[in-house]
Amino acid sequence: MRLQPKEKALIQHRNYPTSGEAPFKDLIVAQVMQPNVQFGHERTKADVLASLMIEGFGGVPIVDDQERLVGIVSEFDLLAALESGKKLSAVSALDLMTRDVASVALRADVKTVIHVLQTNHLIRAPVVDQEGKLVGIVARRDILRVYLSRTAD
Repeated sequence: MRLQPKEKALIQHRNYPTSGEAPFKDLIVAQVMQPNVQFGHERTKADVLASLMIEGFGGVPIVDDQERLVGIVSEFDLLAALESGKKLSAVSALDLMTRDVASVALRADVKTVIHVLQTNHLIRAPVVDQEGKLVGIVARRDILRVYLSRTAD
């Protein structure tokens, strides 16, 4: 599933004013993201996804066979399945995932990422390339880490 043109334009092309934040000047997502992201496929069983979340991830990006981002399964999705009486070993990511995923482009500026995270109340967001392929994940702490390291001087 691809982003709608309106969403894509917001995420890839909108640059928010820096308002004096010199540490973020010319900084893009590719420079702050984590490139090694654990993900599932549409057919990955929910119990496997739950085991990934136990390792400290609140959501697992879901990709198709071409590794394009198609959704995300969160702890909330898994709890909703349990609440409705489903066994996690009996349902797949396709059954549970949120399909309208807020993601950020690899070359988006950091101010845009901050806006996407804040507007959508996210802890982290998947990072995609021009073809929509999952290439990483960026978290609020990644941005704070860069900010602190650049202002420590």
